[in-house]
Amino acid sequence: MNGSVFFDTNVLVYLYDTDSPQKQDKANALLEEHGVSGNAFLSTQVLQEFYVNVSKKFARRLSHEDTLEATASLSRLPLVQVDVPLILAAVSLGKQAQVHFWDALIIQAALRAGCQRLLTEDLQHGRVIGDLRIENPFLSDSG
Repeated sequence: MNGSVFFDTNVLVYLYDTDSPQKQDKANALLEEHGVSGNAFLSTQVLQEFYVNVSKKFARRLSHEDTLEATASLSRLPLVQVDVPLILAAVSLGKQAQVHFWDALIIQAALRAGCQRLLTEDLQHGRVIGDLRIENPFLSDSG
């Protein structure tokens, strides 16, 4: 078992991106693998960002009903609630690790969930912060 995995928004958006079929397949496989085993985590921030991005990003947009259904489906995964202590921890981490606040908030949520891996395209692949390894799942060497 690979341990707990935190999904960033950009990975989840590929679930519905028919213009990127290889990334779509990879995102689906990752969510299936970790969701079924109960090791996939999100935050309320990720869920909000997912809804906004999926409802506006694609040339062939999902219907409102499909967007709502997709968001509701993801909300069944374990969610880290963004609260004041998490925000304050993200502010400190952002300064310490020199990452943008929104990325620091994702990292802090993953750490709070006890995840060993953060799947994202937005941060440095291979970087370790605390017990968390940042991985870009779409790189050929990240298996």
